[in-house]
Amino acid sequence: MAILNPTTVTVDAILTTKGRELLARNDGSFQITQFALADDEIDYTLYNPTHPSGSAFYGEAIENMPIIQAFPEDSQIMRYKLVTLPRGTSRLPVVSVGYNTITLKQGASLTIQPQTLNYLGAASTFETNGYIATIADIRLLSSFQGTGINNSTVGNNNLNTTTGTVLSKSELGTAFTITGTTINTLFGSSLTTLTTTITFIGRDSGARITIPLNIQKVSTI
Repeated sequence: MAILNPTTVTVDAILTTKGRELLARNDGSFQITQFALADDEIDYTLYNPTHPSGSAFYGEAIENMPIIQAFPEDSQIMRYKLVTLPRGTSRLPVVSVGYNTITLKQGASLTIQPQTLNYLGAASTFETNGYIATIADIRLLSSFQGTGINNSTVGNNNLNTTTGTVLSKSELGTAFTITGTTINTLFGSSLTTLTTTITFIGRDSGARITIPLNIQKVSTI
């Protein structure tokens, strides 16, 4: 959602597909129990402590910035969520998955277990509520599964992975297993590698990491 006018606090909210499904049931199953705040559209370098008009105008440029229109695509909006960290925190948490880039051959599988660095006083730890993993183009995977958290699939669990449209998919878990697609038609006549990204977000810390994911064509498949 986005606050369109800060003087009247008008809120523009757009439901996701899952939200509309629950609302349409009209049986009380649509309950908003959590929310998140983000500052994607804010450029903090515009804060000007030398403004000639005084301290009341230091943040004038930031306050006058346009607000991003709300839309239900979590790989493109609310990428920089606001988080609450313990008092005295000197270093921001960082998610690590052990890879800078992931490359898989068609049909090959890999299990990824994220961990969070610099969180709650520990050099590295696994977050209690797990992680959200989002693949930007699910067509590149024949299987994408999160484990360790109940109700691990977020959103539509029946995506058409042969369509020409790029579709993202998210999973909840403490570990994630991915398997490269075996559909050769996605490579066309000349490509040998398909590339997308996969993003991991700590559900407790708000820390995130996005890394490239490459699927290499195997001619015998």
